[in-house]
Amino acid sequence: MTYSKDFRQKVLAYKDKKGLTFDETSEHFDIGVASLYRWSDNLEPCETRQKPATKVDMDKLKNDIKEFPDNYQWERAQRLGVGQPAIHYALKRLKITVKKNSKAS
Repeated sequence: MTYSKDFRQKVLAYKDKKGLTFDETSEHFDIGVASLYRWSDNLEPCETRQKPATKVDMDKLKNDIKEFPDNYQWERAQRLGVGQPAIHYALKRLKITVKKNSKAS
């Protein structure tokens, strides 16, 4: 759960106004001490995770999709030497979905 920026400001302002320690503030608001320390460094909530793909080489995956457009994820995983869930999340990062048939069957 992410706390809003204005709530974070109010908690830290209350801490400063009352002269409380991080432990006392943590007990008063029922918030973790580590969260309060993080907030004192940076009030902005982290909205997205900036982590690159570590297992799947995205260029190889794009080439694999061009060469074998109808393959299953597990087949791609075998060729690229990773697990099927890694392929699933890599495809999500590339915003590639299952091919849809435009005509109803």
